[in-house]
Amino acid sequence: MNVRSILEKKGREVHSVEPDLSVFEAISKMSKLDIGALVVIKDQALLGIISERDYRNKVILKGRTSKKTTVQEIMTSEVYVVSPDETVERCMTIMTQKKFRHLPVVENDRVTGVISIGDLVKTVIDKQKIEIKELRRYIAGSYPG
Repeated sequence: MNVRSILEKKGREVHSVEPDLSVFEAISKMSKLDIGALVVIKDQALLGIISERDYRNKVILKGRTSKKTTVQEIMTSEVYVVSPDETVERCMTIMTQKKFRHLPVVENDRVTGVISIGDLVKTVIDKQKIEIKELRRYIAGSYPG
């Protein structure tokens, strides 16, 4: 299984914000969309990612106000990205080691999707369900072949 197959199922819609937007507006957008992160894009270039964790650590705990702080002031600029051909296992390893929950998918220097740890877990569970079903059919003697 690879990232491309996940995006084919879930879609390639990319939710983003511009760096000069206020954190309040970005958090409001996340709330409205019920998501935990937004990629930060300007002129089709990926500049960073802003997450709930960035908000907690760099606004709330620093005594800043979300209406006066811009996205570029708190976004994570060092963004790990993956290609659509990356494996689910590799993505899970990256996310676990780096302790983040969202990975932008980049193809031809453009963000073509975003996958979450939830997307990866769902994919693994779905794959395991299929394998279990096939094993049960095989054991019962009804497996073709």
